[in-house]
Amino acid sequence: MQVRFGVLGPVAAWDGAGDAIALKGPRHRAVLARLIVARRRVVPVAHLVTDLWEDPPPDAVGALRTFVAALRRALEPQRPPRSPARLLVTEGPGYALRAEPDAVDAWRFERAVTTAGTPADVLPRVEEALGWWRGPAYADFSDEPWARTERSRLTELRLHAVERQAEARLDLGLAGEAVPDLDTHVAEHPWREEGWRLLALALYRTGRQGDALAVLRRARDLLVEHLGVDPGPGLSRLEADILHHAPHLAPGGQGPADTVWARAAAAYDRSVPTGARARLESTVGLMRDLAVTGGGGLRAAREHRVAAIAAAEELGDVELTARVIGAYDVPAIWTRLDDPDQATHVIAAAERTLAALPSCALPPGKAATRAVTPPVPEHAAAASHGAAVTPANGVRSPLGARDAVRARLLATIALESRGTNSPRGPATAREAELLARRLDDPGLLAFALNGVFMQTFHRTGLAPHRDAIGTELIALSARHGLATYEVLGHLIRLQARSALADFAGADAHAAAADQLAARHELPLVSVFTQWYRALRLDATGQAPPQEVEAAYRSAASRLDGAGMPGLEHGLLPLVLLCLRLRHPSPASADDSADFGPYEPWTRPLLLLRLGHRREAAAKLRDVPDPPRDLLLEAMWCLVARAAAAVGDRETMARARTALTPAAAELAGAGSGLLTLGPVSQHLDLLR
Repeated sequence: MQVRFGVLGPVAAWDGAGDAIALKGPRHRAVLARLIVARRRVVPVAHLVTDLWEDPPPDAVGALRTFVAALRRALEPQRPPRSPARLLVTEGPGYALRAEPDAVDAWRFERAVTTAGTPADVLPRVEEALGWWRGPAYADFSDEPWARTERSRLTELRLHAVERQAEARLDLGLAGEAVPDLDTHVAEHPWREEGWRLLALALYRTGRQGDALAVLRRARDLLVEHLGVDPGPGLSRLEADILHHAPHLAPGGQGPADTVWARAAAAYDRSVPTGARARLESTVGLMRDLAVTGGGGLRAAREHRVAAIAAAEELGDVELTARVIGAYDVPAIWTRLDDPDQATHVIAAAERTLAALPSCALPPGKAATRAVTPPVPEHAAAASHGAAVTPANGVRSPLGARDAVRARLLATIALESRGTNSPRGPATAREAELLARRLDDPGLLAFALNGVFMQTFHRTGLAPHRDAIGTELIALSARHGLATYEVLGHLIRLQARSALADFAGADAHAAAADQLAARHELPLVSVFTQWYRALRLDATGQAPPQEVEAAYRSAASRLDGAGMPGLEHGLLPLVLLCLRLRHPSPASADDSADFGPYEPWTRPLLLLRLGHRREAAAKLRDVPDPPRDLLLEAMWCLVARAAAAVGDRETMARARTALTPAAAELAGAGSGLLTLGPVSQHLDLLR
């Protein structure tokens, strides 16, 4: 029978009958807890020793083996002597706990809270999951650095669960039941704007309009007084809706827009046959609109996108398939993919479709046009992006709907190839842009420019180039009512101006993006602008490191459930590491945290902090070039610091060559998320 483990409180284990398993002393529990934190991954013996003892005794490895042996006897008492362990296993240089996905309460809790469903499904599931908490996560090890990040993550997930429970109660007309828990929630966690929003809405739905407005005022005063920030668009919009008695706030009621939606959906179901191609195209349009809502909507759109493309390919209609692939023109600002496997499928389908489309003005893979203006340097992007283009032979070919479809496929490949070294990404971005300009299609050009932006990371120091792309996107989108791309333009310029240390300019773009987001109900935008404001606090030195860290952690909490794993994974540990490297009074970063995709470039510095100079030097010798993305400069600066510390001249030369074009920029600030300070200071280390 399956052994179960509990970390939502003191660390515990239970056998198949539900009886507690004696885990002996605190060191035994610490070994078990450390392996659970690793989530089935191997933890090297050296790391376990460092985590268990601040000053390891001479026989630390032998003691560790004794703890492991005792744990194995406790967890698998029926295992025959000398037979291999199946649960706490030895693998490579260390140990791993191969617990089943539902054997650890924290893992079950995460799945229960993040699984989608109707309010009637969600409420009992989340209520039950919240009941699994027996105290603070990893309560026995609250001061251990190796547990800190996981404890923080689980705590954030629990707060999200409380809010999701309240939201389900509101959706089911149980506003009165939601108020007491939410009142406690905001008192204990006053920086969570979603908690304030739900409490105000619950009060309004129980007939307490004055109390609802008082709650919103209290939230605003706290945010302004303690963090120096205004409430986000969600709270501002709710206050306006309460003052105007917006119909959609009524309990269980539908506003006019809801009624129109329901009637239109019913009419569509009645009128359009189930197998019609029109349904497939309409579904993609719906997924595109769903994606910009963030959270569950973004996850759902991603989940169904490949299925929609496969369904179109099964119909054998290449032009329909092309439209289905190209219709998903969701603006993208982050350069790491949320689902690399899905991107591979989408690129492959787009390439197959391009090859099957009838030939037209620009054959796939060949740029048949050239700018009539002479080539310009990268930093003069405004000129190059405004250049008229003609066919290479000087004769303008007729272009039409098929060319627009082709351009969308090319732009899709450029977007889905971001952050990779594939030469196909830049080539398709250029072709899509040229076609879009010749077609004089503003929406298509905005989509193509998004692809161009995603392919401007082949070297460091390209913030001015991206700034020019953002400038054109804003102007183009404002002229033609392309709200989501206008927001994208402002976010691109926010990043670029931050890289160039122009925070007054970046502030203006953050404000413009927030205003557009509030007007057009784009909740993900405030995730990026809140991160930017934490970065600004950091880069300008306007607050001590402790306040900066709090601002970063508050911003990171917004990523929980936002549907952007490519952005979320490893980001907070990386940000806290960068903060600690820049300030003498260290942030509470965790060297054993999961740095995710940033591991190869952070590991040498982490090893140096532990005094493992030889291991750090070995890691540096093998360190690859960083991915071509918004953190390119930051990753090279991490490498530069480590290489300078161990005197690795070859790696120092690599870093110097890579960073020299960005000498005038702030390292990492071009992401809008973090900074390591001026690149020039890192170049000084490399001389």
